[in-house]
Amino acid sequence: MCEMPSPPKAEISATEPDWSRETIQGFWDPGRKLLRAIRRYQALKAKRSAWATLASKYWVLNHWFWSLITQSEIHLSTQIGGGLCLTHPTGIIIHPQARIGPNCLIFHQVTLAGPVVVGGHVDIGAGAKLIAPLTVADHVVIGANAVVTKNVPREVTVAGVPAQILPTPPA
Repeated sequence: MCEMPSPPKAEISATEPDWSRETIQGFWDPGRKLLRAIRRYQALKAKRSAWATLASKYWVLNHWFWSLITQSEIHLSTQIGGGLCLTHPTGIIIHPQARIGPNCLIFHQVTLAGPVVVGGHVDIGAGAKLIAPLTVADHVVIGANAVVTKNVPREVTVAGVPAQILPTPPA
C-alpha cells in the first residue's frame, strides 16, 4: 500500500489525505502506532479540558514507547498531513517546526533538519537529508541518501549529494 513509485505517480492526491494508509495492520506495526500516538495527542491537546489533559498523558507515554522502539524523533507537535506512511520507521528525525503534507512516504534514517516544508505526495528515500530552509513541492521523489539543500519544484525526482533534478526518461 505504501510503495515508492518511480517516476512520481500524480494519481495519488497531494491535497486529500488517504487515511487508510495510517490504519494499523497488526499487533506489531510501530510506524503506524507512532503516528497514532501523535494524532491522538494532538486531538486531545486541541480540546483543552481537564479530561483531555489527563488522557493526553497516556499518549505522551505511548509516543515515548514507540519512539524508543523505532529510535525515531518525531515531536508531538509536528504538523503532519494525513496518509503519512512510515514503512521502516527506524531512525527518522523530524524537526518540530517541519511541516509534512498529505500522503507522503518516509523511509528509514531520513532527517528533516529545521523548518522544512514538504508538499503532498512526496516520497523520501532511505537516508535522505533535507536541510532547511527549503520547500519541497508536490509529487516529488527524493532518492536514497540524497542531501537536499535547495527548493525542489513539483513532479521531479532528485538524487545525489547535493541533490540534483534527474532528467525525465523519454516516453
